[in-house]
Amino acid sequence: VQLVESGGGVVHAGGSLSLSCAASGSTFSIHNMGWYRQAPGKQRELVASISSADGSTNYADSVKGRFSISRDNAKNTIYLQMNSLKPEDTAVYYCNAVYDSLGYDGNSYRFPSWGQGTQVTVSS
Repeated sequence: VQLVESGGGVVHAGGSLSLSCAASGSTFSIHNMGWYRQAPGKQRELVASISSADGSTNYADSVKGRFSISRDNAKNTIYLQMNSLKPEDTAVYYCNAVYDSLGYDGNSYRFPSWGQGTQVTVSS
């Protein structure tokens, strides 16, 4: 599974941005997709995720009510709409997919795939 992100950029506090992530390859094997972010000097953290099975979503407490994750199954694409952005939202945002694939032993395992990352900068 390969992931290509788009969107991001620079915005003033209180503004909005939208990210998209298109998956290709064995997309039928994807269990869920999501967005992570990593700010300088900090660990990568989950922002939001969405299940392939039922579309259920999960958000970090810090973005609840401001960010919204959605998907377009026909396009194998997920989106992250970010509203009321704050300077602390500044980070590199990474798209993630968890998918099944066969290991060298012939058993099925779950693997992660990551996008290249896109910078989001929120100025105060």
